[in-house]
Amino acid sequence: MPELSTLLGSLTPERFLAEYWQKKPLLVRGAVPEIARLISRDDLFHLATDEDIESRLITRADGWQMHHGPFSLRQLKRAAPPWTVLVQNVNLAHAAGDALLRRFDFIPYARLDDLMVSYATDAGGVGPHFDNYDVFLIQGMGSRRWHIGKQKDKTLIDDLPIRIIKNFHPTQEWLLGPGDMLYLPPQWAHDGVAVGECMTFSVGFRAPTAQELGEQFLSFLQERLTLPGRYSDPDLKKPRHAAEIGAAMIDQVAAILSTIRWNRTTVRDFLGASLTEPKASVFFDPPSHPLTITRFAAATKRKGVVLAPASQLLFSGNQFYLNGEDWKIPAHVKPLIRELANRRTLQIARPSGVALAQHALDDAIGLLYEAYCDGFLWPAS
Repeated sequence: MPELSTLLGSLTPERFLAEYWQKKPLLVRGAVPEIARLISRDDLFHLATDEDIESRLITRADGWQMHHGPFSLRQLKRAAPPWTVLVQNVNLAHAAGDALLRRFDFIPYARLDDLMVSYATDAGGVGPHFDNYDVFLIQGMGSRRWHIGKQKDKTLIDDLPIRIIKNFHPTQEWLLGPGDMLYLPPQWAHDGVAVGECMTFSVGFRAPTAQELGEQFLSFLQERLTLPGRYSDPDLKKPRHAAEIGAAMIDQVAAILSTIRWNRTTVRDFLGASLTEPKASVFFDPPSHPLTITRFAAATKRKGVVLAPASQLLFSGNQFYLNGEDWKIPAHVKPLIRELANRRTLQIARPSGVALAQHALDDAIGLLYEAYCDGFLWPAS
């Protein structure tokens, strides 16, 4: 994978974040020179046939149409051009795709979402649209012409299966070739059209709405809520109107609900659980013939461990969260697991800047072995 200096051109991550992130677009020529070799068209088509991977086929020979995968190879190759196939979460199924995604670790993993890869025939695309999140668009095979604009009018064309801007007014145009990268902040309208057949790699980020966060947080609270007592009214009086909800009932229920409390720790645990929760399509495969802990320890000490691509390991201070759960880590092992979270790989015999006593090493191997048995990580090869 490219060095960070190549990925961002002449910019440091600090300068990119200060001057461009969520502020203005950036074009970097030759950001990922070898990307055309990362995944082939046929490899992408095979991913689109997998029922566990989300894919879409967008055509416009007879007006805009969208079909959801999985697809057969025959369907893809016989579609009437121009057409585009988009495959989500390529990073979960393709090691080189995951490595590309992790090159963007100058953005917190808590914000990083997935790598989508699209293939388009000549003149293929998905129409002028805008995203509600940041995106890095890296050109793979072939070329794509991008028109972009920061317009206020976000009106969409009615009755289409995809979101297409009705009155698109681009202000800038670029032709991207293999390895070129275009960064776009949220809400920047853009339209990419293939020049010949081409592939584009899109690195997207999480940007939930306030409504989504609220609903998810209330669901999180509901699962952990314990309110004592029960509604009662021993001093009930005969109502003037039988169908009226009385003031006393409203006051009592308001008092009960006012006992619901949360604090910053609650919000931290909510974020840890929700941000590491595997996507609905993700399933972990425990090893069918797991190593014994002795053999696992030997393998781990030789080459270390690596997180499964679908595993999400985040931390806040001294609290760790793994795949939607609070991961209890002894204090003397936390520096080691913090390195695993940051690097997604761990040389346990030679951790960076971490001095380990033998009992800490043994405890770390015990924790890692449990995660290995769950399919969350495995010994590095």
